[in-house]
Amino acid sequence: MLVAAALAAVAVASFPAAGAGGGGTTFAAAGSAALQTLLGTYYGGDGTWSECNAAGCPHSNSDWGVDSLTYVLWLRWQLAHDGSIPPVMSALAAAAPGYDGACSLPSCGSWSDVPEWDAIAAAREYQVTGDPQALAKAEAAFRFVEDGDAFTLGACPDVRYQQPAGQLNHLKTLETDANAIKAALLLYALTHDVTYLQSATGRYAAVRAWFLDPAVPLYTVYLFDDGTTCMQVPHRFFASVNGDMIWSGVELAAATGQDAYLQQALETGRALASRLADTAGIFADLQAENDIEEPLVEGMDALATEAHAGFARDWILTNAAAALSARTADGSYGRFFDGPPPRTTVTAWQTNGGLALEIAAAALAPDETIDATGTWSGARRVARSLGPTGSIRFSGSGIALLGTLGEACCEPGHVRVVVDGRETFDGTGIWQNKSSLGRRLPGTVLFAWRWPRPGPHMISFAPGLPNGKEGGSFLHLRGYLMLP
Repeated sequence: MLVAAALAAVAVASFPAAGAGGGGTTFAAAGSAALQTLLGTYYGGDGTWSECNAAGCPHSNSDWGVDSLTYVLWLRWQLAHDGSIPPVMSALAAAAPGYDGACSLPSCGSWSDVPEWDAIAAAREYQVTGDPQALAKAEAAFRFVEDGDAFTLGACPDVRYQQPAGQLNHLKTLETDANAIKAALLLYALTHDVTYLQSATGRYAAVRAWFLDPAVPLYTVYLFDDGTTCMQVPHRFFASVNGDMIWSGVELAAATGQDAYLQQALETGRALASRLADTAGIFADLQAENDIEEPLVEGMDALATEAHAGFARDWILTNAAAALSARTADGSYGRFFDGPPPRTTVTAWQTNGGLALEIAAAALAPDETIDATGTWSGARRVARSLGPTGSIRFSGSGIALLGTLGEACCEPGHVRVVVDGRETFDGTGIWQNKSSLGRRLPGTVLFAWRWPRPGPHMISFAPGLPNGKEGGSFLHLRGYLMLP
């Protein structure tokens, strides 16, 4: 509690919010400010994280939203070894969930991805603290899924259902197995138990067989297995799972001596940098807030530092510089690195990526000077109501679409987005009704896009194709911000 209180007292105003003026800063300053925000705004002081930056937000220490903040804290420790971090990690490890036995039918009631997120968090806590209980919790969380029979079913049983026996929607999400591979590799490094490496290599091969896009080296996150056939939902390119697969490729190459893993990681990294960007070249996260970006930052950092890939280093620094414009007065980051500062509640799911970016950039180029004045400070707000078949014509260099996240809370309802006549490469478009926080958040930036120079542009929408996870079509925009 003393650590959090002390850091909360550090004035974030010394590192101005986007649009507040202040001129240049350095990545070193941005990285330090990110740690201040992480511990001063989001850490609860009791081994839990706040799920958002507003008063009354729930606190927890399990699953992907808050686990992503543990990952950010570990990243700072790994790259800078701040002395304030070990006491916080000790508290997080003590409060981390415990798992007992294996999740087996008919009694299994857990989702398969939750323990995998938690296994990675506990492994990271052990790396900082050396606490054997943290390692025991990481192994137990991993074995809870690995040794159970509730998820390895269906027409492609080598990849796992998200819910026991598939339940109603028969969804298999790569969030389970991409995280399982990463958790297994971490546990192999910590214990030298070869069964973890064997699990990682087997699951890596299965993921490439079922989730890899047939045309580009990126991984879609969803497939549906009805017991007879397994069908991908195409072009749902989560930052988290692609980042996990990049990171795991780097680690598998080191663990096995097989260079093919590294080459596959490089291919995915290059495709992500080129394909999943707006026209200005900045990563565009087209999920609602159910995707976290920190694992992608870890993956790109591994390519930059372990594989000496210049494109990955450039990706981190370019995106980190852009993301300063997506930062609020308390230092929280929006999920669109090329977007404006959020004017509503910011969640753990949204902010982890920007915090991780600044921490990674601070290690790569601490003295590099960047502009902290805010790209969106001159944007003009336009009030306009639009549905799933409308369009916007304008002249400018950027646009940010505004509406209520989770308007029909909290999952089904999405729309495709077409930018200047071409649908976004990530086919998610806008998934407006998905709110991981379980709340309606008015005034949320639902989509942001920039171009390198002003010109005439058109954003149009097409009905979302119904599926068992995203539901049917929905869009209700309340207006937009336009950059001249």
